[in-house]
Amino acid sequence: MVAVPETKTMTAVQAKDYGDIDEMLSVQEGVKYPSLDDIPARKRKNFMIIKTHAVALACGDCRVLSGLTRELQGPPSFPYIPGGDCSGIVVEIPKDVGDNYPFKVGDRVAARFVEGPRDALAEYAVIHQAVCEKIPESVSSVDAAALASASPAILLAERIQPGERVLVLGAGGGVGSHAVQVMRDRGASFIAGVSRSPDRLLAPPLGYDRAIDYTKDDPFSMAEFKKNKFDVILDLASGGWPKLIKDYEAGGESIVKSTSDGGRFLTVTPDTAIFEIHSIPAALHFFLLIPSWRAAKSRLWGRSRLPKYTFAMSLPDERSVMTKTMELASKGTLKAAIDPKGPFPFTTEGVRKAFRLQESRHIHGKVVIEVSK
Repeated sequence: MVAVPETKTMTAVQAKDYGDIDEMLSVQEGVKYPSLDDIPARKRKNFMIIKTHAVALACGDCRVLSGLTRELQGPPSFPYIPGGDCSGIVVEIPKDVGDNYPFKVGDRVAARFVEGPRDALAEYAVIHQAVCEKIPESVSSVDAAALASASPAILLAERIQPGERVLVLGAGGGVGSHAVQVMRDRGASFIAGVSRSPDRLLAPPLGYDRAIDYTKDDPFSMAEFKKNKFDVILDLASGGWPKLIKDYEAGGESIVKSTSDGGRFLTVTPDTAIFEIHSIPAALHFFLLIPSWRAAKSRLWGRSRLPKYTFAMSLPDERSVMTKTMELASKGTLKAAIDPKGPFPFTTEGVRKAFRLQESRHIHGKVVIEVSK
């Protein structure tokens, strides 16, 4: 059993302000141990404290630190503890929750962030039980953190039907490296991936059927794809839709089927991977108005030539996705894809290297920091 520290302090990453990774991030001792009593009573039953084993980074971790979306995603105060997707051992659950509580002290669990990607990169972390699941014995804590962070891949893969041809943009990142495994299990007939590291896409556990190096070839202009169109384009890199619109307006042949023929375009990003938003109206423009216009156009007057557009960025606050993720991992259907430069050590330099790699957007799988064994 993991004991709660008597001193009520811990070692944690501290982000002292918005700005440069090397200037703002450091690992420090003597940071206040988290307390469930600090959470409002009406919400307290949903939270637990874990002894952290590993933390997987995502694009949101770098975006919060940058301050580009500070009014919407910024921490309540500085310094703050970054990181949100993690794994570890439960050391504390709410008082008086009864025997039906889904977790107990001593459980090894993985969790995804809910209210914001923060508070995980520390010896002890508060997690939300609704997006948490027990880790199968066959899965390591490092792998579990990566799988928890990539769990949205399950939702995307479930949109693919047996026999469909799929093109994945941003195929080698954290989501793409896991989505391809589930899409294959669901019976996709052909999955092509776009990356600047094509050899990795072809190797296990990814196993794409075709890999395109975007530094050498443009998949949107490849004759073989225009002749044998994709059923689905999954854009994890950003910028795919404007390329389709360019062909549409020029009257050119597309590489994906139209809405009328069952074609779909799924994306989890705006048109630019790095964006700046400082107000609710701006966020509504980015994430509601533009996607709604594209969805309408592709379903109505553009349905004969454009694929059905769906902005599929969804992170449901429920356990079912985490449960499916861990079940697939337990069966061996889904294997964690972790960038080979990691897992990074829980040191100031290790954390900074991990964040710099995440910031580069040239990642082979998930970036993971190992906090403890």
